[in-house]
Amino acid sequence: MQVEHSALPEVLILTPRRFSDARGWFSESWNRRTLREAGIDIDFVQDNHSLSHAAGTVRGLHYQAPPHAQAKLVRVVRGAVFDVAVDARRGSPRFARWTGVELSAENGRQLFIPAGFLHGFVTRTPDCEVLYKCSDYYAPEADGAVRFDDPELAIDWGITPQEAVISDKDGQAPLWRDFATPFAWEGRA
Repeated sequence: MQVEHSALPEVLILTPRRFSDARGWFSESWNRRTLREAGIDIDFVQDNHSLSHAAGTVRGLHYQAPPHAQAKLVRVVRGAVFDVAVDARRGSPRFARWTGVELSAENGRQLFIPAGFLHGFVTRTPDCEVLYKCSDYYAPEADGAVRFDDPELAIDWGITPQEAVISDKDGQAPLWRDFATPFAWEGRA
């Protein structure tokens, strides 16, 4: 497995090897030992699967507050997305910075997003399916969001806010300036 640092060093891009032959290909998408050697020693407890029918669907920017904060490992099994993580750890030298990576069924990339980061994606293709592992169970009382199109964050989603297909919940999410982050940086780069 190839492991790369994104523009935010804690957010990792993982590219599993694919073994191809006349039938297609095989890939090991998760291996606890391999990922532990790469510094990801997390007990994932829940797998989520989303289907977005329209290209331009935005899901996010989401988080779960402590004590139910979630690290995520995200991959696409059909279509393509632009996947985004925002550092929401108060005191971090990268606080309010974002990184984005294209994940697709074709490129096989995965994005590891630690707890303390907001997460969202925009679909680039119709009928896009995203799978992601989470390090804690969903807890409605810890659920939160920040506006995907917040001008202070200035994320380049590749679409205008008017083109985005969003949920009512995401459309009513607060702006970054009104977000009281529940996350704190622990002083590790």
